[in-house]
Amino acid sequence: MSGSQHPSDVSGRLNTGVAHNARVWNYWIGGKDHYEVDQRVGDQVAEVFPVIRDVARADRGFLRRAVGFLTAECGVRQFLDIGTGLPTLDNTHEIAQRIAPDSRIVYVDNDPIVLVHARSLLVGTPQGATAYIDADVHRPDSVIEGAAATLDLDRPVAVMMLGILNFVLDTGEASDIVRRIMASVPSGSYLAVTHPTTDSDLGGEGNVEAMKFWNENATPPITARSRAEISAFFDGLDLLTPGLVSCSLWRAASESSVVLPQFGAIAVKP
Repeated sequence: MSGSQHPSDVSGRLNTGVAHNARVWNYWIGGKDHYEVDQRVGDQVAEVFPVIRDVARADRGFLRRAVGFLTAECGVRQFLDIGTGLPTLDNTHEIAQRIAPDSRIVYVDNDPIVLVHARSLLVGTPQGATAYIDADVHRPDSVIEGAAATLDLDRPVAVMMLGILNFVLDTGEASDIVRRIMASVPSGSYLAVTHPTTDSDLGGEGNVEAMKFWNENATPPITARSRAEISAFFDGLDLLTPGLVSCSLWRAASESSVVLPQFGAIAVKP
């Protein structure tokens, strides 16, 4: 497995004194892999922005629907999941390999606590492959180089960037990262993105104060973007129905789903 690290190699990088996104997110979705500081900051953010737990769960729901759709309806058999986060129920490889056991998945993250848990992500089907690389989204060339050890980049790949581009603070840099990664995969590949917004039509005004608090008390720093800025990540790609919408609504089974300030969309590379 290219770029993998043994948990003992990364335990020294853990900082349990400052809240970290992967652990707080895990707390919000009901996981157990977090510390007291993560719970405290997570509760304080939720006081400022009460829908944040709903956002976290809706983002996870988008992942389940997106991977299921891409595998079952689009025939995707390769996934590059960038910004993996901590393993929970229904990780990308579990969803994809239930439908198509020969699916190949590469997880990418550089958070040391995620690396410590990497082994639990690597239990896939014998017919397929599951790998984990320690790489930073800010260095897309290293992401692609590591992924190429497991994925055939001459065949379509679904690039999953859920809740990761919001940690690239410069919008121009974020767009460049997306362009470089999508340039490395062939026609017929897909890009899936979720991203927080402050747009008022999705009720995003509360994100302003919540993100200000987060950036003063936790790591890594985060930013929200407008619908137009997030739409630009899909330039040169063809958005699939229903387009860029609240991630809670994207191909949701129930029309009664609550609109949340987290956009989601999938596009295909022509």
